[in-house]
Amino acid sequence: MSQKNNPYAEAANKTDITVGVNIDVEDVAHEPEETGTPEMIDEERLTRLCEEKVCPNCRLLAQVQDEKLRIAADTENLKKRLQREKDDFCKFATESVLEDLLPILDNLDLALEHGGKTGTGKELLNGVEMTRKLFLDILARHNLEPLGQAGEIFDPNWHEALAQQPHPDFEPGKVCQVVQKGYRLKGRLLRPAKVLVSMECAV
Repeated sequence: MSQKNNPYAEAANKTDITVGVNIDVEDVAHEPEETGTPEMIDEERLTRLCEEKVCPNCRLLAQVQDEKLRIAADTENLKKRLQREKDDFCKFATESVLEDLLPILDNLDLALEHGGKTGTGKELLNGVEMTRKLFLDILARHNLEPLGQAGEIFDPNWHEALAQQPHPDFEPGKVCQVVQKGYRLKGRLLRPAKVLVSMECAV
């Protein structure tokens, strides 16, 4: 049968037959041409795109971020510790020097105590008293405080009890005699006061 007399061939010639392909026109518009130069993406944008599209559920990224946070926290803690150590060093830099000066105060106290019992050398005792007061004023400017006074409550944080003894003038648990004065520097104990502590008198 000739093509001229074939109705199917004529119908095929008159009809455009195309095969449909599901292509997003917008995607095609954004695809780089094969012959063109690919668009360069800077590192910051590439990182952002990676985090947005690829990495939200990435286990490795979560581990890295957690490690970064821990390192940052450790660094901050180290800085704070070093700052505290520096502050303490500056605050107590004179501690050893002042501690070495305490025996001088002890000797001045002994001179006043025993000199007053003899009743001689009044002018000398006045000079010792003035020297002691001047010395204490200088140390006070460096925040050195004396500890230990008869009648105060015994405190093991600041006092060292040498013994207990009955005393009619003090309630039990009070300091009844100071054997050696103690000192503290800026709230830190430098030397405890050596004391005798009162106890109940026998009936």
